[in-house]
Amino acid sequence: MKKSTLSLFAAVLIAAFVSSQTFAAIQSKVIEYKDGDVVLEGYMVWDDENHGDNAAKPGVLIVHEWWGHNDYARKRAEQMAKIGYVTFALDMYGKGVKADNAGDAGKLAMPFYQNRALMRSRATAGLNVLKNSKMVDGKRIAAIGYCFGGTTVIELARSGADLA
Repeated sequence: MKKSTLSLFAAVLIAAFVSSQTFAAIQSKVIEYKDGDVVLEGYMVWDDENHGDNAAKPGVLIVHEWWGHNDYARKRAEQMAKIGYVTFALDMYGKGVKADNAGDAGKLAMPFYQNRALMRSRATAGLNVLKNSKMVDGKRIAAIGYCFGGTTVIELARSGADLA
């Protein structure tokens, strides 16, 4: 075979092989849910590659900082999904409610610090979204949080939530 024909043949074989492969990717879904009458919006993330066997995977609940559900919490959810977890970045304040300065962030967080039952209820609503996902092994769920989110995770644990 001529070198050009051989190169063309190799290129066709590679193209056929590559097109027949399904490539895993990080998947995400915005999920609207409620705590009482408050509409919340969380972010579920998983890696298709880690779900090829259809087995339930460990989950991680992610609680945002006092700024509210934002890109930072979503990036953390994506990072955890890349290492094999199904993650859910919950929303403590309500769909679209975020702060862009410390004064407003403090005003949003203060009702939760003053009412730990509210904090627990809101966190439990997010935990239930994660637990109810068919992708998640409900016996292997952890929770992480940042600052305000860390306090929320501690309150969730104090409530008796089944967390790893």
